[in-house]
Amino acid sequence: MSEDQSRMPYQLPFPKDAQEEIVIPNAATEDERMWVKQAENVWFRPLCLNRSQGYWMNLLKVRKSGVLSRHRHPQPVHGFVLKGRWHYLEHDWVAEEGGYVYEPPGETHTLVVPDDVEEMITYFQVNGVMCYVDPWGKIEGYEDVFTKIDLCRAHFEEVGLGGDYVDQFIR
Repeated sequence: MSEDQSRMPYQLPFPKDAQEEIVIPNAATEDERMWVKQAENVWFRPLCLNRSQGYWMNLLKVRKSGVLSRHRHPQPVHGFVLKGRWHYLEHDWVAEEGGYVYEPPGETHTLVVPDDVEEMITYFQVNGVMCYVDPWGKIEGYEDVFTKIDLCRAHFEEVGLGGDYVDQFIR
């Protein structure tokens, strides 16, 4: 390939039914309107809500210590810690700033933010559903991409951005 061609953009048309990219310049924004309340002192920032494939990607922000949730995933989860740290009661490792975590399908764990962490922010890709369970595995609730979309729609309506603001994250 010549030097001239190496800096040339792709010249053929994109697939007719290809979806648009999602570009979020300041994903970890301080603008509180972008963060959807999930529980007391727990928020998420939607990045991609893929209803056709059943996954979501978000930033999870926690400003409290202690147990966040006990849950099970039937599909894999990927996480990257941007700020703070956290761990699972069921494991002896700690997810720290700059660290990557892969959670295999079928794993059940209890997420804990240590007492000395003022704020934790982790990027997660959650595939499928999150089942909230008691210590013996009895399901107490769930989240999926559709419940996330509903939470976002209600939140963005409430903060004055309009319920359809969430549409830019949906694929």
